[in-house]
Amino acid sequence: MDPVPSAMDPRTTYDLVGLDAAEQTLLDGWASERLHHAWMITGPRGVGKATLAHRFARFLLAHQKPERGGGLFDDAPVLPDNLYVPPDHPVSRRIAAEAHGDLRVLSQGVDPRTGRERNEIVIGDVRALNDFFAKTSAEGGWRVAIIDSADALNRNAANALLKTLEEPPARSILLLVAHRPGRVLATIRSRCRQLSVKPLDHQTVSTFLADRLPDLAEEDRHVLAALAEGSPGRALQLAQADGLTLYRDLISLIDKLPDLPPRAVLALGDAVAGKGRDGGFALFSELLTGILVRLVRNMANPGLGGVPGEAEILQRLGGMSDLDRWIEVWEKSSELNRQCEALNLDRRQMVVTMLNGLASAARGVSA
Repeated sequence: MDPVPSAMDPRTTYDLVGLDAAEQTLLDGWASERLHHAWMITGPRGVGKATLAHRFARFLLAHQKPERGGGLFDDAPVLPDNLYVPPDHPVSRRIAAEAHGDLRVLSQGVDPRTGRERNEIVIGDVRALNDFFAKTSAEGGWRVAIIDSADALNRNAANALLKTLEEPPARSILLLVAHRPGRVLATIRSRCRQLSVKPLDHQTVSTFLADRLPDLAEEDRHVLAALAEGSPGRALQLAQADGLTLYRDLISLIDKLPDLPPRAVLALGDAVAGKGRDGGFALFSELLTGILVRLVRNMANPGLGGVPGEAEILQRLGGMSDLDRWIEVWEKSSELNRQCEALNLDRRQMVVTMLNGLASAARGVSA
């Protein structure tokens, strides 16, 4: 399941927040002129992996090789300080318009039979990518491909990608974004250089929100930063999808456990899954899962902290049932969400079922 829709298009996002070390690693690889042909950029969703990949793609296409000059024999490389390419640069403009001949981006495209976005990258997409790499560069320099994300490759697509990874063409580079690298075929992982990015600290995410949403109250920024758990993109997505309101409605309802007012439960189901609420159920599921994860985590390791104002509620819930029962609720809620997505079940009823599962556990009854 994808969370709320993306709030930042990496093609047109030029600022990079908190990933200086990863950026320097890529810059050093380019400066060495022995750049590895495939990189897997891993880390939590929303932390900036795709933004980093596009930033590097712009840089490669704008800087074909390090310039020389300034050394004793006028051959020392002149190195940029970072990978930034301004929005008004011709390369940036063509990438933003999806019109650069030497860049391909693979993602979960639209299924022509249904008109809906697929939940995987299929073999036809990868074959088209292999054809791209088989041709000469349109501009005589690098050819760059971004796969966002590699964990969405189905098995046939992953196997088809191996040919390019095993026999990379000259001056070509493949950047694979992976939210859950363990889901990526082991033979693909072994052929990529790993570049792991970590969640950002709370203050960095809060400052990011203040820059993007200056009218957002300070308290709200801190709650969103805590909910996002170090991912600035996720924090912005939550803010723009009104996730803060939904979170507060949900945690207020959970605070009433073991009793849940039926009308309030139905009202929340309508708000989440009613007409015109595309993405509402995914957002609800993400927030509920986060609450259960923090509950289980704090029961196992008290004092870890979490979302401001949530600790007392979770402590009270933890006293209502044992750890195993709350883990069972977490697992069952995750499974219900998967079934809902796969089978297109009634989302309103699924909200009611999930909340009733919490109420049962709070009463000491198996979920």
